[in-house]
Amino acid sequence: MNVHDSERLSGLLESAGYARAGAGEEADVVVLNTCAVRENADNKLYGNLGHLAPRKAAHPGMQIAVGGCLAQKDKGEIVRRAPWVDVVFGTHNLGSLPALLERARHNAEAEVEILDSLEVFPSTLPTRRESAYAAWVSVSVGCNNTCTFCIVPALRGKEKDRRPGDILAEVEALVAEGVLEVTLLGQNVNAYGSEFGDRYAFGKLLRACGEIDGLERVRFTSPHPRDFTDDVIAAMAETPNVMPSLHMPLQSGSDDVLRRMRRSYRQERYLDIVRKVRSAMPEAAITTDIIVGFPGETDEDFEQTLHVVREARFSSAFTFQYSKRPGTPAADMDGQIPKRVVQERYERLIALQEDVSWSENKAQVGRVVDVLVAEGEGRKDGETRRLSGRAPDNRLVHFAPGDETPRPGDLVRVELTYAAPHHLVSDAPVRGLRRTRAGDAWEARQAGPSVPASRSVGLGMPSLGVPAPLPAVTSACAVD
Repeated sequence: MNVHDSERLSGLLESAGYARAGAGEEADVVVLNTCAVRENADNKLYGNLGHLAPRKAAHPGMQIAVGGCLAQKDKGEIVRRAPWVDVVFGTHNLGSLPALLERARHNAEAEVEILDSLEVFPSTLPTRRESAYAAWVSVSVGCNNTCTFCIVPALRGKEKDRRPGDILAEVEALVAEGVLEVTLLGQNVNAYGSEFGDRYAFGKLLRACGEIDGLERVRFTSPHPRDFTDDVIAAMAETPNVMPSLHMPLQSGSDDVLRRMRRSYRQERYLDIVRKVRSAMPEAAITTDIIVGFPGETDEDFEQTLHVVREARFSSAFTFQYSKRPGTPAADMDGQIPKRVVQERYERLIALQEDVSWSENKAQVGRVVDVLVAEGEGRKDGETRRLSGRAPDNRLVHFAPGDETPRPGDLVRVELTYAAPHHLVSDAPVRGLRRTRAGDAWEARQAGPSVPASRSVGLGMPSLGVPAPLPAVTSACAVD
């Protein structure tokens, strides 16, 4: 969702007359779009701002803006700690960024604008899509849950749902531009419809996406087990373009810990959903999020988490050491776990999940799958002369392209020949290549003078140097 917000910010700036900084070009405006889920986000923000301070001091005219969840949380504290920041804006007013930059430039002072409620639904804002073949589509923003470890509801607000017609219209427009795959986004995506009183709205939305001609892959993230109804499983299984992949956060396998987290489901409920999904879609790959070291977690509680990992057979898991977030109930709970204990449990969890992931991937060897060729997925592709992409179940596949090189957005049929814990390899001859409208769109984007080559939204520092004097049309770089 943060990456998609960065696409919105890039689109806003381009619509306001800014031009994206190209490779090796210096940016006049740097936008840091922030997260606040873990403490590391705070450290990264202020560390990055510290690195930018001497650059800006040496080059007047450069502007720095900070937005997103940390901006919503810290508000004016950002300018107090980093007085060289020009603009601070929150999660509810992304659309204000161009005006705030202009106001800060005109007034020669910092502008801080943090709203308490959503000003404009982000999907009405212009977007600079990072991919020609795959797109994010928000179905809702905000969250009505009260998980004790999570700061997001306080920063994103209560859930706001888009009307189904607006969502489908956006998807249809994307498909008309060449997009083959969409991922439906929401803080609690399968609670979609709660605002207008239809608890079956998400399953209906998945089925409606199945009626869109030219849309070949539909994914969604992230659902909450509490709201995972049987009709959603049926919609996934019965809608051909809804992919057999599911990312469903577990957080903990212990009923006692889940209760303290206010997660409103228990271990058996979670495993029952996994069983139903696997029964309806035996080929489905299930991934998850797990927190280690939540306050009060005992050795037995942690063993229950390991039990769920063994039972659920996740293809992969995002694992986190509990991070105390000021302003959340969990931050003040008794029983904070010592770092050395959390680290030991974390390492045991990682080792188990690595074994499970590798075993699950080994079971894929010999299968023939259709891979949507991606751009920039494989870090070693240049060395191995392979290309990369995603199978229907969202597993990462590296493959030898053969005589005819596919483009990002094209589809190849390959046989899986090797498995590692985090990826699969096909070194067998490609069995089929389908050149697609998405590949055409990617190719046109490379050639078109009006559209810069696609670059992924980075997660680290932008490349900065001496900016040129501010021209009539300035350049901008947005990162999260």
